[in-house]
Amino acid sequence: MKTQLAILMTAFILTGVQAHSQQAPLKLVQTIQLPADLKGHFDHFEVDLKGNRLFATPEEYKSVLVFDLKTGKPVHKIGGIGKSHAVLYRGDVNRIYVTDGEVGDVKIFDGTTYAAQPSVKLLEDADSIGFDASTKYLYIDNGGGDVHQKYSMLSVVDTTAGKKVADIKVDGDTLEAMALEKSSPKIYVNNKEKNQVDVIDREKRQVIASWPVTKGKPNVAMAFDEANHRLFVGCRSGAVVVMDTQTGKELTTFPITKGVDDMVYDTASKRIYSASDGAVDVYEQTDPDNYKLLATVLTGPAAKTARLVPEISRYFVAVPQHGTTNASILVYEVH
Repeated sequence: MKTQLAILMTAFILTGVQAHSQQAPLKLVQTIQLPADLKGHFDHFEVDLKGNRLFATPEEYKSVLVFDLKTGKPVHKIGGIGKSHAVLYRGDVNRIYVTDGEVGDVKIFDGTTYAAQPSVKLLEDADSIGFDASTKYLYIDNGGGDVHQKYSMLSVVDTTAGKKVADIKVDGDTLEAMALEKSSPKIYVNNKEKNQVDVIDREKRQVIASWPVTKGKPNVAMAFDEANHRLFVGCRSGAVVVMDTQTGKELTTFPITKGVDDMVYDTASKRIYSASDGAVDVYEQTDPDNYKLLATVLTGPAAKTARLVPEISRYFVAVPQHGTTNASILVYEVH
């Protein structure tokens, strides 16, 4: 009996999963090895389901890497980017939009030829994005501390026209992840410097409320369960703060691995995936006020950006180069 238990314990360690349920929610099925000269951190992934493409953003590689979504094979390298942060692909117009934090703009590329189109000028440190599918407006945080300002801009870009239509001024030198509400014109934005969530009205184009985050810091990642009015605020101190979007109050917290950068809430499975420094924590929402840890999946040093693609039951994690080990993308099957 002791021998069998030891074998099972060893199996879990070898697969990099600390399991809290009978079946691990994530199973490593592929490792995509990246070039030896690819250094530095990654930012956010994007997917093109119809075109079967995965877009990855190694920040210091001055490019966006394109892979076959199902096989992991390299498809293209989009160059001419100073520091890639976030990518949006619009299939209806077949265009790729990339925030370039170094020069401060949104670069636009043809979705077939990858040829550069006229870019949209913003401020330096153009970073996180939120897309309004109804208006086709893209919201981008930019400016702030990198341009020696104590405020940031949430810029509004019409992705159809390829033009900036507005700037929304937000007090605070660093903005992070955001979530757009479909049933109202509200955007929830992590204001990292103030350690609060700012609520912005997309129609009025102004901040209408600010909610302090007191149970964790700094607040950088965000996920959203709109149906139950629950906002998940990921803090690098090692906590997710659950907030009620009807009241702005903190309801509860649950622990995660320190150094979070990416979070997502999957409506179908009622799971929250939190990618932190070296691990992914998977929680199940048993009800809007209670959360159960299913597993902590070990990934790699500084591997804290990820993307869930529920349509193909895959979860992608970017692992930066460390020591003599090349950067890679880990591909997990979602159970």
